[in-house]
Amino acid sequence: MCELLGMECNVPTDIVFSFAGLAARGGRTGHHADGWGLALYEGKAARIFREPAAAADSPLARFVREHPLKTLLAVAHVRKRTRGPVCLVNTHPFARELWGRQFVFAHNGTVKNVRRLKLGRFQPIGTTDSEYAFCALLGAIAGDFKAYPRAPSALAEAIAEHGARIGAGGTFNFLLGDGSQLVARCSTRLHHIVRQAPFARATLADEDVSVDFAAVTTPRDRVAVVATLPLTKDERWIAATPGTTWVFRKGRLAATFGD
Repeated sequence: MCELLGMECNVPTDIVFSFAGLAARGGRTGHHADGWGLALYEGKAARIFREPAAAADSPLARFVREHPLKTLLAVAHVRKRTRGPVCLVNTHPFARELWGRQFVFAHNGTVKNVRRLKLGRFQPIGTTDSEYAFCALLGAIAGDFKAYPRAPSALAEAIAEHGARIGAGGTFNFLLGDGSQLVARCSTRLHHIVRQAPFARATLADEDVSVDFAAVTTPRDRVAVVATLPLTKDERWIAATPGTTWVFRKGRLAATFGD
């Protein structure tokens, strides 16, 4: 199975520390060596790096870590292939335009009977069940709203409802970013942590790397991090109950929905 990483903040923050832990699982400490990707939002648009190769050995992934870009919202993924060949079009995260903004999606699991889902105007480029499910999800919310809702919570609730329907009977852990919020659905495994004052030191579980967040933050900073499995060994991560959808805005858990 693949692994997911998301970050959502109230101030621009780089994801280098967390991405280093995820990248190690992409072929060194984990078997997720069939591709990696990272999307970094700047307003409504996302700067996306993708490669159908192991993140742990990737010069591009190393370049991203060594040249940090600050963002309010990020989505990352390391892939272990289950459906579809290893190639760029099958590498997460996937992106589509809706209502004049980019939606970015990464998935962990297998969606059953995915080809039976109605797509609407969004079509997959590759051959994964993940991208097909993403297109079906976008088509469903595009049918619910004529434009981006004034209340992002209404959109998040619709995503949670359609996510439960699409993922029924399968494994549909996913992260969905729209530039304003991060929606994270747990089908089997997902964890999150919110880092805020008083900040402390954290050490990666997969690399001998630690950061004293008190030295690189201000008291008003707040950063929510979501991952398939905890990325650090000395912090308290919160495990999601299967069937839960979390919504993060401005670095805090803004809403929780159940299937």
